[in-house]
Amino acid sequence: MRLSNALFLVLFLGAAWVQAEEEVRYKPYVLATAAEVKTKLQDEGFKVVGEYEPYTGAKVIVVTNEELKTIAAQSTNGGFGAVMRVAITGDQVSYTNPPYWANAYRMETELDGVVSALKNALGNNGEFGSEYGMTQNELRQYYYAPFMPYFDETVELATYSNYDKCVETVEAGLISEEGDKAQTQFVYRVDIPKKDETVFGMAVFGKSEGADTNVMITLNKSTGKPEHTAYMPYEILCSDTKALMLHGKFRIAISFPDLKMWPFMMIRGAPDGIKEAAKAAAQ
Repeated sequence: MRLSNALFLVLFLGAAWVQAEEEVRYKPYVLATAAEVKTKLQDEGFKVVGEYEPYTGAKVIVVTNEELKTIAAQSTNGGFGAVMRVAITGDQVSYTNPPYWANAYRMETELDGVVSALKNALGNNGEFGSEYGMTQNELRQYYYAPFMPYFDETVELATYSNYDKCVETVEAGLISEEGDKAQTQFVYRVDIPKKDETVFGMAVFGKSEGADTNVMITLNKSTGKPEHTAYMPYEILCSDTKALMLHGKFRIAISFPDLKMWPFMMIRGAPDGIKEAAKAAAQ
């Protein structure tokens, strides 16, 4: 039986519309336009929860709001996505692109309200960090290469008798300047509402191969400008009785999705260096 021309056209256009919907592609960062960054963020309802200088000439401001925390509470390990990171590198301002990270962290929505608030505060001069970007499905199922970790293949740093002990130990470890704990620095803490979950921001310093300066200087040579400074800092998540972190091979790759294997080989010790620093803080 032949389809009529009209019916064929309807089906064809319908299929094309679905494909177009599926082909929305996101990149990890947004180039901003604003000065007076902190003031404008606060005017749009964001709370500045931390800031630090990961390397010379760069500053990262970490913010959250009620939408971020509420949506974070709705998914497994959603606390990893409870903040947005704003970077000032020289005279360049950039920030993490909410739908990219919401999908990468398998959150329940693409954070439309956060998108609007960041645009109102800081402007939007276009997304960057990947030539073609990735679709929602690609981000939610992302892994860099065969046998590399997915989002849900987290690293367990330590187990505690209860949630409060996890939070107390990790926070104290990040603040401590003693022994192996001195290679990390506390950047922020966000408690996820109505859930035994807290996310911490962790800077890594010292001579570790995972130190922020080492990783960024090496990868900046491959990415060029705009720099991916809003990639940092890393997260430690207290979820119930466990301290977790995203595997370095996932966390770095999702932040630099277009890098070929050679730049990653140049920092091949970084994932283990980051993990060991986080373990020292958590134990």
